[in-house]
This record gives sequence, C-alpha cells and structure tokens, in this order.
Amino acid sequence: MGSEASSESALRALAADVKRWGAELGFQQVGISDVALDTERQQLAEWLAKGYHGSMDYMARHDRGTPAVIVPGTVRIITTRLNYTPLAARDSWETIQDPEAAFVSRYALGRDYHKVMRGKLQRLSEMIAARADTNFQFRVFADSAPVMEVAIARKAGIGWRGKHTLLLHREAGSMFFLGEIYVNLPLPVDAPITEHCGTCQRCIDICPTQAIVAPYQLDARRCISYLTIEHKGSIPLEFREAMGNRIYGCDDCQLVCPWNKYAQPTAEVDFHVRHGLDRIGIVELWSWTETQWLSRMEGSAIRRIGFERWQRNLAVASGNALRSTSIASETRAILREALTSARSQASALVAEHIDWALARR
Repeated sequence: MGSEASSESALRALAADVKRWGAELGFQQVGISDVALDTERQQLAEWLAKGYHGSMDYMARHDRGTPAVIVPGTVRIITTRLNYTPLAARDSWETIQDPEAAFVSRYALGRDYHKVMRGKLQRLSEMIAARADTNFQFRVFADSAPVMEVAIARKAGIGWRGKHTLLLHREAGSMFFLGEIYVNLPLPVDAPITEHCGTCQRCIDICPTQAIVAPYQLDARRCISYLTIEHKGSIPLEFREAMGNRIYGCDDCQLVCPWNKYAQPTAEVDFHVRHGLDRIGIVELWSWTETQWLSRMEGSAIRRIGFERWQRNLAVASGNALRSTSIASETRAILREALTSARSQASALVAEHIDWALARR
C-alpha cells in the first residue's frame, strides 16, 4: 500500500472492507487477530506430552504456535466463519438412535469443505491484494496445515473455546467451518469475546467414549471422530460398542450443546446433503461396491479415509445393529448375509471387524 494507504485510518478502512467483502462471499463472520500465541503453544505442548494426539504425529512435527514460522512476515491473521448445517438434514438424534441407519457427521454430508473454504479465502485474498501494494503477501488455510485455528479464532473474536474444545458462538453454536488468511499487513485487531459455558458440562457427560477427559481436554485416542477418520488400524474393542452406528465422525458433543439450538442452516448449496447420507441404511451402504463408493464420494471429505476404513467402520455399526433388539428379523438376516458376503473379499483389517460383528448376539 502507498504511504497514505498505510496510515492507521487507511488500515481501519481496509479492515472494514475485508469484513464487508467476506460477507459478500458468503462468510457469516470475519475477525482479525495478532500472532501472539505463547499461552496456546504451551497448552498444545502439554497436550502432546500426554499423548492425547494418538497417531496424529503431524501435530507434533510443526511449530503450530508461531505463525511467522509457517509464513514468514505474518503479522495478522484474518479468520472467517462459514456455517455448514445442511438445510435438508433430517433430525440427527433420530438417526443416531436408529440402529438400522448409519450416522455421518453433519459437516461431511455435502461437498468437501476444504475446497469450498479455500476458494472463498483465495477470492477474499485477491480482493485485499487489489487494494494493497506489491509488498502484500498472504497464504490461505482451510484446515490444511499446522494452524491453531480455534485459538486464533478466539483471539479474533469469532467465539470462545467450549469445554469440548470446539469454538462456540452465541448466535451460531459450533456447526461452522473456520478458515484463515495469514497476511503481512498490520490491520487493526478484534477483541476476544467472553465465554458462556458456565457450569454446563453436557458435552462431557454425553461423549460415548468419555473422550473429553476434563473441561477443554480431549483425548483424541478415545474420540469417535478420531477412531473413524484419523485412526488407520483396528478399532480398539473397548470403543466398538460405544461407537453405535457412527461410521464417519461423531457430533454428540455438539448436538447436546445448548448453544447449537441457535445454529443457522447454511445457504451454501455445496453443503447440501448428497446421496441421502443424512439418513441412509447400513444395509444399503453394504451394497455399494468400491467403484460406486469412489464415484459417490467424489468431491467429499469422506473420500480421504478410503474404502477399507469405510467398510471397517460400517462393520462396527453392523455389529451394533445385530445386537439391537429393535431391528426387524428380516433386516437382521439381510445384514448378516451382507456381512458374510463382504467377508469373502475383505482385507485382513475389514475381515477382523466383520468377524466381530457376526459374533454379536
């Protein structure tokens, strides 16, 4: 920016424009923070030292708490919020409580959010660049690099960290995506907002595997989202029954949160439900071949786990369904037949989970 544009008043005006442009691009909120994350970096180090990250070694390989190390020259971070609750998603609790249905985390029902967020962040960055001089530098992040996005979003006034460790907003709950733009412009920063969890600990009490070991402390190794998405091996026996019918992610701690009664449905067509995944039957999913699955999951965040882990998770849900007393005998027979059929061509990982499922009574 020129000397006049670099003045404090010009930077304030630019910050206001950034927020206006963000709204025009479909973001529900835009905030700006500095890059001081010393306290958060220490908290992360303590969390890693406890081994709570499980097999997510990448979380320990990078200096997530020093933005200027990730992108040299960074002095401010622009954070955006984008709601994802699908307009057509049927009641989540009904799906979770239906043993014949498979539950997919609400964030993954539509198009891959990484792609949607990255496109919007790139456009916003280009709008800023058009107002800045040739020295303007930026980099966008959409859950795609070692960024402490919840800590950064809290500093930017987007919300506060809930006891389940997710970000919360009084008017939007927690069902939204966060995206960041690291910039070298000293824009004015926003102030953090106050916390509003109070004495509530519904998220802690509801967790099927007791993964929230204390307020603001999540042991990922116990988390169903970690187990069904990040974990590559056999699902520990101690967690299989608690997984219920959750085949990709888990939303219980969000669904039970009082603030999510204010969650706003998304206006993003890309996040609308695809292939009926908001309430699809376990038996139907077993009928999908790998070719069909790859085709139907094209452009979905789910595709990243691969067909093998998808079937592993489906086998666990099937075993829990077979043990349920509320499914019809005909459905039980069809499900057992589907498992037996899949077993003949399954990998060792999937076969082990199918055997567990078939042994359920």
